[in-house]
Amino acid sequence: MTTDPPAPTPPTPHRRWLRRLALGTAVLVLAGVGICWWLYDRLDDNITTDPDTANELELYEAERPVSVVRGAQNVLLIGSDTRTGKGNAQYGRNFGTQRSDTTILLHLAADRESATAVSIPRDLMVDIPRCTVAKKKRSKPQFAQFNWAFEGGGAACTIRTVEKLTGIRVDHHVIVDFRGFKKMVNAVGGVEVCLKEPIDDDEAKLELPAGRQVLRGEEALGFVRARYSIGNGSDTGRIARQQQFLAALVKKVHSNGVLFNPRRLYPVLDAATKSLTTDPGLGSLRRLYDLIRAMRDIPDERVRFLTVPRQPYTYNPNRDELVQPDADQLFRQLRLDQPVTVARAETIRDDGNAAAPAGHDRKKVEKKVRERVKERRAEEAEEKVEEKKGAPAAKPSAYAGAMAAHGMCK
Repeated sequence: MTTDPPAPTPPTPHRRWLRRLALGTAVLVLAGVGICWWLYDRLDDNITTDPDTANELELYEAERPVSVVRGAQNVLLIGSDTRTGKGNAQYGRNFGTQRSDTTILLHLAADRESATAVSIPRDLMVDIPRCTVAKKKRSKPQFAQFNWAFEGGGAACTIRTVEKLTGIRVDHHVIVDFRGFKKMVNAVGGVEVCLKEPIDDDEAKLELPAGRQVLRGEEALGFVRARYSIGNGSDTGRIARQQQFLAALVKKVHSNGVLFNPRRLYPVLDAATKSLTTDPGLGSLRRLYDLIRAMRDIPDERVRFLTVPRQPYTYNPNRDELVQPDADQLFRQLRLDQPVTVARAETIRDDGNAAAPAGHDRKKVEKKVRERVKERRAEEAEEKVEEKKGAPAAKPSAYAGAMAAHGMCK
């Protein structure tokens, strides 16, 4: 005689609750993973890569400088004022070419303890190498203003011109247009500036009152583009404002904890990736984020902005030329990953010359500046002698510029 197996014990309310909790948790985890993957894939697809530049640079690899310090990185940031593309036509007529009013060589120290951003003026007279131009033709080497390199030969020609000028290997490049700049500023909630005088510039489509205010979108773009209505209309004044604005932007990102908060970081990455064009080495979200992550721990005061030492060009005061040996010394420090000291000028006129502070005798100030220059060049001469002997280099010179810790408003 067989007996039936005992009936299964019905689950208790406590066990049923645990099963439902486990099932719900599994569903939430899977949903979260799916959403994260979708967001990642979306950001990754936003990025435009520039293989043509990489292919062009390969043709001239033998001419390019080699990297000197392992781990240090040099990224060329190019602000394109192209009128093509959605949202860019309103800034002027489209002549079928692109130009660059803003070019910055960003040096990241190997230890990631500092970053130095060096602006290269658009009107700087430089040697531009033979480049591929329209319809795959080759241009002749020429001595011309710097921004012709981008207009005539694009990013590859610009990179080779910078490398020829500085002797520094450019590891990566990033191109951002008007629309991308506006979106990135908006993504961080705008940037605060403080104006001593109102601005009314029809060319830059900008009208701002004096005083402290937060700039977003169109106003932010107009502020960094404004030139003719401020000071004497020189590019020097515009570069200074660009450096100050970028320094304030860096400070805003750091102080608001954007880089440590995924929810706040996503809008910034979305805005950036939609309007950035990068080399294949930065052409994925992971690689781009690795670059950002490398910078997030750098203190504001160790993020330095400066302009290459330059003066009015001898044969045309509307153009610039390098000041030597100051420029070569700066390039050498960056190439060897040595610290660069940035001295914040008290007052800078729009023509780029130091102005005497109120209540000071201008002749005395100029005499003091000449004495400093004389002392610095004497130090440089001693440094060259010491280098020949194999001794360590002397204390580096200080270059005028802006530091992120100071922003714009005092």
